[in-house]
Order: sequence, then structure tokens, then C-alpha cells
Amino acid sequence: MATMLALCVLPMLAVSFLGFDWASAGSHDTNATTFGLDQQSAEAREANGVDPDTVQDKSDADILAVEDVAEEASLRTASSRDVSAGVQEIAEEQEAARIAAEEAARAAEQEAIERADATRSRYYATYGSLPAGDVDFSVGRDAFIAEWTERINNYLAGSPLAGHGETFATAAWEAGIDPRWSPAISNTESTKGRVCFKSHNAWGWDQTNWPDWDTAIRAHVRGLARGYGFTISYSYAQRYCPPNYDNWYRDTLNQMTLI
Repeated sequence: MATMLALCVLPMLAVSFLGFDWASAGSHDTNATTFGLDQQSAEAREANGVDPDTVQDKSDADILAVEDVAEEASLRTASSRDVSAGVQEIAEEQEAARIAAEEAARAAEQEAIERADATRSRYYATYGSLPAGDVDFSVGRDAFIAEWTERINNYLAGSPLAGHGETFATAAWEAGIDPRWSPAISNTESTKGRVCFKSHNAWGWDQTNWPDWDTAIRAHVRGLARGYGFTISYSYAQRYCPPNYDNWYRDTLNQMTLI
């Protein structure tokens, strides 16, 4: 009986194994090579109420999301570097421009000081000492203009030329001459602009009309520097007002000492 049972079981086992081999060797089903594990896993997820397609899609979406975040971070970092480089470049250009402007201002200031020194030296060589005292250009542009603006404005207060002290001071700095000279002449010639024979001509200067006081002041100061010199002298008075040069010199010099 046992022998017969064994004989029956062995052929069945053989058939089972042979069937398995045929299925494995001849089938192109993916389950054949994975022993049905994927199918079983999918069936298990379906049994638990989970859609396997949804799980697969979610996984892909997560992967894409991570890749997108990584790419965005990379682009953001690169953009940050680009912006930083641009900002740094602009800052360097601005700093270079600032330094260049400062150097140009210092050069212009030094040139003005040297111009005034040269004009003064020519005056000294011809006329000796300065009758109204010296004027210090070495303090620099800003200090010079600030000092003489205030002093000239005080002198011109209440006159038609009131408030134009800065124009007188700036023009004198640029021309390299005594800033008191032109304001004092305006008093001698027109009582500080009160009695002008030509428009805005407070200095009896040729036959010239000017459109405004600032234009007139700059023109007169340049004319003094070009046609005369650093400051008043008796010889300049003879040229400026030949009919009455003695009184002109005395009156103008007295006004200069008031400024």
C-alpha cells in the first residue's frame, strides 16, 4: 500500500515540477519572472483600498517635485551669485567715480590757489604791499567761499545787491583775486547798485547791460582779473576812473576795509 502511494505521488510531483519549468521557460508574463509577487502586492493594496496606480503616480510626482526643487535652488543660487556680482561691480564703479571726483576737486582747488598766488606775486612785484591787507586762499575753496560770502552779504545788506555775497566770493575764488574789490567798486560807482546807468551795471563798466546781478558780478570780477590784477592799486585807479582817480582810489579802498 505504501509502495503504491509513493508511486502515485512521485509522478504527480514530477508533473508539477515539469509544469512549473514549462511555464517559467515559455511564458513572457512579467509575473512569471517575479513569481507573481508584484501581482500579489497589487492585489494586497487593492484589498486594503489603495489604488496601485495612484501609489505609482504619487511616487513619480514626488521624484519630479524633488528634482524641481533642486533645480530651482540651483537656479536661485546662480541668480544670487549673478546679482551679487552685479551689485559689487556697481559699488566698485561708484567708489571709483567718487575717488575720481574727489581727486578732480582737489586738483581744481590746488589750481585756484596757485592762480591766486601767481596773481598776488605779480602785484607784489609791481606795487609792493597790499593796501587793504592780504586774503588767504590756502584755506581751500569751501572755507574761502563760506567766509567771504558772509562778510560780503553783511556789507551789502539792504542794497539791491544784497544776498549775492556767494556769487562775489565764488567768482573771486575762480579768478584768483581779492573778493572785496568788486563789491567795494559797486559802492563807489552806484551806491551798491542803487544808481545804475545800465541794467545791472553797478560798476560803471563800459556801456554794458546785464540780464541779472549774478551774470554781471561774474563778468565784472573776471574783467578785474584779466585787465587789472589781484587787488586795488593807485595805478589801477588811474586806469579805471581817469577823471577822478584820486578820490576813486581813496573811497574804494576805504570800502574794502569795511568788508
